[in-house]
Amino acid sequence: MNKDLGARLIELRLALGLTQEKFAEKIRVSTGYMSSLEQSHRKLNVRLIKLIADSFGASEKWLETGSGSMFTTSQDTTLSEIIDIYNQLHPDLQKLVIKQLKILLEINDKLPPEKPKSK
Repeated sequence: MNKDLGARLIELRLALGLTQEKFAEKIRVSTGYMSSLEQSHRKLNVRLIKLIADSFGASEKWLETGSGSMFTTSQDTTLSEIIDIYNQLHPDLQKLVIKQLKILLEINDKLPPEKPKSK
């Protein structure tokens, strides 16, 4: 059975462990607007689909059609857990996490390439 878009939004939000309010906050819409999307009273436009996909690692194809994997990565569980933990953090701590990840990326770029494992 192919669920409607509103049902898929609810399924995604619950998979991420987010309240309607937190999910709406992340994509910068009101809780009322989010509710109307979940109830399929409003249509989800392409811009919001892209924003949701980018914000939560969700598959645009899955959001639009319900086919394929909910998440874009093969490590769905790990990504979902990371997103869930991040979303539970205070906004100031979220900013700190981003700063730390950027520092780690800079360090990573300076490391020598990983040698292939010999067989």
